[in-house]
Amino acid sequence: MAPSAIDSPAVEAKSLRTLKVPQATMPAVDASSMGTKRKIICFSDFDGTIFMQDTGHILFNAFGCGSERREILDKQIQSGERSFRDVSEEMWGSLDVPFEDGFEAMKTALEIDPAFQTFHRFCLNNKIPFNVISAGLKPVLRRVLDHFLGEAASAHIDIVANEADISTDGSSWKPVWRHDTELGHDKALSTNEYKESAKLESDDGTIPMIVFIGDGVSDLPAAREADVLFARRGLRLKEYCIEHKLPYIPFDTFADIQKEVIKIAKTDDEKTKGRGLPSNFNPRANLWRRVSSKNAVPLFAAMTPREEKMFVWPETFTQLKGVQENAAVEAKA
Repeated sequence: MAPSAIDSPAVEAKSLRTLKVPQATMPAVDASSMGTKRKIICFSDFDGTIFMQDTGHILFNAFGCGSERREILDKQIQSGERSFRDVSEEMWGSLDVPFEDGFEAMKTALEIDPAFQTFHRFCLNNKIPFNVISAGLKPVLRRVLDHFLGEAASAHIDIVANEADISTDGSSWKPVWRHDTELGHDKALSTNEYKESAKLESDDGTIPMIVFIGDGVSDLPAAREADVLFARRGLRLKEYCIEHKLPYIPFDTFADIQKEVIKIAKTDDEKTKGRGLPSNFNPRANLWRRVSSKNAVPLFAAMTPREEKMFVWPETFTQLKGVQENAAVEAKA
């Protein structure tokens, strides 16, 4: 089943705009401990979120299929003509550049969010795990983080992305997909895999607050598993949230996110004493925690707006659709 033009998790062309906020003009943000008890876990997209440009686009434009072909391929995803995985394999397969030469081009073209490093220190000081969830290639993302943050700081960030088989001479770039699906990497599945492996209940029994940070519609499946969603202002995820009345918090830089996380965490400390969840929490994420078995998933999927079913719950949607079609055939017989 190819993604549809409207509700596909396809990666749209990321904005290549640069953020005109020099480091020197950024207001000072305290990265020290908040002193709150609630456990928080952050998940973030990479391209267009932590960095203002898309790592893949830089490589494809300079050493691969080129910008014109890439735009055609993006439209094929959006129209449903081809799957995200199929198109991505063509894009990555078009590269003919040694890894280090490709990195030199990315190093020059990429611009990190001016407040990200402070936000990362804030996460470390508050024992907040920070995880990158991306449809890109893990070796590429790790190399970029090692350069911009330093290897010591980068080592604290878990990258959940596709592996890659890259030849020494750079003549062959092949993604090694995390999941055997048309997406190649199901961000929602990875988020829930992390929840299970990390045993997210804190020492005092409270449920951790899940934060997701993104910029595009491709982030929505993972964002659906979060309590609090941050959407970069002016880009597609924010527009989608407005169109579909989804709870979100807009941000320009990670300084905005840090201030909001502090505010929410302190409010949440009070709310967890018996007065309910903060108003900007996603109630669907809390519902997910009460789904204790796969048998309950169709009930939860049934609550998902129709225009999102096909990519938030692709397998369940297909199964439910099949059941409905069979019932219709039997009714006519």
